[in-house]
Amino acid sequence: MASARAGGYYRPVADAGRAGTCREGAAPLKVVIADDEPLARERLRALLAALPGMDVVAEAADGREALHACADHNPDVVLLDIAMPGIDGLEAARHLAAFEPRPAVIFCTAYDAHALSAFEAAAVDYLVKPVRAERLQAALERARTFVAGRDRAPGTGEENPGKSRTHLCARLRGSLRLIPIEDVHYLQAEEKYVVVHHARGEDLVEESLKSLEEEFGDRFVRIHRNCLVARHEFMELRRDADGHVHAILRHGKQPLEVSRRCVAHLRETVRHL
Repeated sequence: MASARAGGYYRPVADAGRAGTCREGAAPLKVVIADDEPLARERLRALLAALPGMDVVAEAADGREALHACADHNPDVVLLDIAMPGIDGLEAARHLAAFEPRPAVIFCTAYDAHALSAFEAAAVDYLVKPVRAERLQAALERARTFVAGRDRAPGTGEENPGKSRTHLCARLRGSLRLIPIEDVHYLQAEEKYVVVHHARGEDLVEESLKSLEEEFGDRFVRIHRNCLVARHEFMELRRDADGHVHAILRHGKQPLEVSRRCVAHLRETVRHL
């Protein structure tokens, strides 16, 4: 069974990777394989087929397709290559850290130079190709332990160390949309969500405005406790008859209120844009 996705390859898998029964009655681990090399995917699939309690639910050829596969299937484990076109494995892992339930990530790569970055991205293990069967089995045991404990100690969804992402990931009713950071006009907090106003409309992300400011502080400027604006969007600051200051944006449908505490810093910022 195959399914095409724009921008890459994504194949849901029916009855692949099922071998034997789960030990001691444990539920099978749902696995997504993400690698841009077909032979590497085939090898991982064969290794998984030889292990009990493995259920390969999808395969993907890049980070974007891996994220779509995870949104569709809610896997327990993602076997993730690092060097892939577009969204690479490290960035995909940072997005996966915000998924609920959060899958265990096992990096499978031809290079050992990314090990530190991989563990900063909260991977449960890091395997160097060619992946050996015994190392994969040990990594999957770590993943099973992670899966067993994730409901008892859920993450915050804000573990995104390392370099900034190139996209934001919006999930709604099981669908997924990746929004390029350069397309974002401004970010506005609304209850437990942040509304992303971007070139193609609006979407909600389940991240805090504070964490987004920390990650993308070089790209966005705070104008209010509930709003960050992309630096390239500022046109001017305008004071109304009541003395309130508003930011006029290139693509804004209406002026955005600037809080008093942000006015001085924002004027200095706009002056140097």
